[in-house]
Amino acid sequence: MSDDDPFRSFQRRVPDGDSIERLVCDGCGFVHYENPKLVVGAVVTWEDRFLLCRRAINPRRDFWTLPAGYMELNETTAEGAMREAWEEACARIAIDGLLAVYDIPRISQVQLIYRARLVEPDFAAGPESLEVRLFAWDEIPWDRLAFPSVHWALHHHREAAGEAVPVPRHNPPGTASVDHP
Repeated sequence: MSDDDPFRSFQRRVPDGDSIERLVCDGCGFVHYENPKLVVGAVVTWEDRFLLCRRAINPRRDFWTLPAGYMELNETTAEGAMREAWEEACARIAIDGLLAVYDIPRISQVQLIYRARLVEPDFAAGPESLEVRLFAWDEIPWDRLAFPSVHWALHHHREAAGEAVPVPRHNPPGTASVDHP
């Protein structure tokens, strides 16, 4: 790109017909919309045990989490949850339904968490995990979970256990802006 390229400079301003400050190209008026990131994942079970991954990356390296991560372009939310389970836990999962939608506006995230089960009990740590394990409910390392939404999802999964098709849960009251302990 040359220094005289009219399409290289973006400034923050309120575009015509809008009410929110956005990045707008000085040369052509293109508006670059910044939108929340979508995180997809699953509470994955095998019989009465829960699959958790110990994070190999920051934030919260060494803490336990669900297999979850950012959605990629051109995939459905369920496909993204299945991909994340494969990437983080080398696990093939079957999606049983949407468990929860969590809003985390402080970090501009929306998290869609599914209820899922392992297709077979084969799994291993992927590149973003130090370790992957199945935990009984009373073995879950509650004080070592990476994010509040992991706590919420595990509790919501237990709450929805008797429901054939769970009604999606949402943030617990007063927690919409929480992103980590």
